[in-house]
Amino acid sequence: MTGGVSWPREEELNRIRNIVSEMSGRDPDEVRVVISPYRICPLGAHIDHQGGTVSAMTINQGILLGFVPSADGEVVLCSGQFKGEVQFSVNDVQLPRPRLQEDSNWGDFARGAIYALQRRGNSLTQGITGYICGSEGLDSSGLSSSAAVGIAYLLALESANNLAVLPTENIDYDQLIENEYLGLRNGILDQSAILLSSHGCLTCMNCETKEHKLIRQSKFQNSYKILLAFSGLRKALTNSPGYNLRVAECQEAARVLLKASGNDKVEPLLCNVKLEAYETYKGKLEPNLAKRAEHYFSENMRVLKGHEAWASGNLKEFGKLISASGLSSIENYECGCEPLIQLYNILLRAPGVYGARFSGAGFRGCCLAFVDADLAAEAVSFVSEEYQMAQPKLTSQVNPDSFVLICEAGDGARVI
Repeated sequence: MTGGVSWPREEELNRIRNIVSEMSGRDPDEVRVVISPYRICPLGAHIDHQGGTVSAMTINQGILLGFVPSADGEVVLCSGQFKGEVQFSVNDVQLPRPRLQEDSNWGDFARGAIYALQRRGNSLTQGITGYICGSEGLDSSGLSSSAAVGIAYLLALESANNLAVLPTENIDYDQLIENEYLGLRNGILDQSAILLSSHGCLTCMNCETKEHKLIRQSKFQNSYKILLAFSGLRKALTNSPGYNLRVAECQEAARVLLKASGNDKVEPLLCNVKLEAYETYKGKLEPNLAKRAEHYFSENMRVLKGHEAWASGNLKEFGKLISASGLSSIENYECGCEPLIQLYNILLRAPGVYGARFSGAGFRGCCLAFVDADLAAEAVSFVSEEYQMAQPKLTSQVNPDSFVLICEAGDGARVI
């Protein structure tokens, strides 16, 4: 543990080391473990793919990957969440396989890590024998478990092959996994948060320039907790418009604004639209595109104000901005579904909650809230009771003792 980080516990690490020891026939002391935490995004939702500025931090939950290098180049993997064994060679040429394919499986992220490393010219001779598992009940939760998994495989393969790779380079590598190999159109928020975060800091990332900074805060470090409330939805509703459609709408809004301002030679991203041009020409946007652009520009402003609030120790103001971000996600970005929106509104009424919003796109998963540490237990009870009354069917499918959790800030991804 570093800097007060409470995860993973030593018994978790020892369990994983023993499993890998049995798989590989190696001593438990030889087993290395990747710690790849989940992330939350208090401010900056849905704008990273447009080059916006975002804020994030990790939590004390996530992915653990125990492994030992294998000199024969074979990758052999087992999972705590999924059945079966994945086996392939680091010498196999990996080709993109979009997740829409029916034969996609949990081993695709490991293959994607090989693809990314090969794509950037890295020579791999060592495979890994490994066991991967995530914090119980938190997969498909909107906490960027996919990015945490991809990063875990990258760090393990790099460690096994003695590759010195900077965190900023691994942001690029994980983008290759998700954008090219798996065919997703997400930005760099998730990877940046997981790789760059430091315990007790708010990680701030300019997704256009990829510059980042850590804003430390000691005034209220022990005065808040992070509450996660799970909707019970693990798959997006069938009428969900999907993440990729929203990305396309943002790009179309940028294209219209750039053309109107005589700047249509640049890439159609909203970060390339000056605020003055947006204010001047936003009337040219169709209603749905106008909403997407409004979310982008208002969210950028909330992020900047949130940085100031965090740095000055104003947790109440920070929380208000989070809640405003959540409302804009619903009204302007038009994401979310009825259970997540209900959960969001319940959190706003809960005792001690400073602010709340969806975690992720709001089509499944959970909501997050910053809550007064002294009122955290009371908030958990309130949210549990209210949401069970609002969604009895969904809550009957989850563990009643753990669908509302209290977490703490975490640290960045690392190998121990």
